[in-house]
Amino acid sequence: MTIVYTQHMSLERPSRRTALTLLAVAALSFALNLVFGAFRVVRTDSDDGWTAQGTVPLPRPRSESDVSVEAAVADRRSRREYADRALERRELGQLLWATQGVTDRRRGYRAAPSAGALYPLELYVVVGSPGVEGLESGVYRYRPERHELDQGRTGDVRAELREAAIDQGFVEEAPVDVVLFGVDERTTRKYGERGSERYVPMEAGHAGQNLYLQAEALGLATVSVGAFGDDRVREVVEAPADQRPLYVFPVGGSP
Repeated sequence: MTIVYTQHMSLERPSRRTALTLLAVAALSFALNLVFGAFRVVRTDSDDGWTAQGTVPLPRPRSESDVSVEAAVADRRSRREYADRALERRELGQLLWATQGVTDRRRGYRAAPSAGALYPLELYVVVGSPGVEGLESGVYRYRPERHELDQGRTGDVRAELREAAIDQGFVEEAPVDVVLFGVDERTTRKYGERGSERYVPMEAGHAGQNLYLQAEALGLATVSVGAFGDDRVREVVEAPADQRPLYVFPVGGSP
């Protein structure tokens, strides 16, 4: 341990008792860091004002499977019926990673291409009851950099999301709904109106196709939904005002 003395301190060496006290305090501080470092902050506020009640880690995504890209493309279909089972957490994590996960840690690149690497998309997950093994029902926000979920609103809100989606029943029947939002300003500040009119919707399409193909590779069923009330969907997931919903993807096991 290095002890720094100021001009107002005595230059005498500390007593043995003082040294032992300092060591004990340091040891206690280290132990507390170990204990509390194992837990996530219960409440976090993002830079856009969205408040999380806690965080949930997701299993590490895999980059290989027994299903080829060609097979997933050939078999991809829009499916509106789902098996009566909850998704596994690894399935949800893999699905979100394929949609918006980080694939290059050093440069921050994600699974879907983005104009100027500005990444304007945000993913929310509406989890039903039962929806995902080990997760309580509610609304979660995917954090690509950490491959985690921030938990927001609690409770099963699938019925509200169904109502917002022009009362399409399969939105409520699916154990999980992935809702994709765009933050236009991230792109328009560089590309102007072309960002919101062209680049952000294009990126949503890239991400949506990734979700479709990953679902196929996992043996899951999904369908892209674009008929909904924007403001109402935003209210259901409590997304910030500058985010506009672009897709709703009900997801479940293939029946």
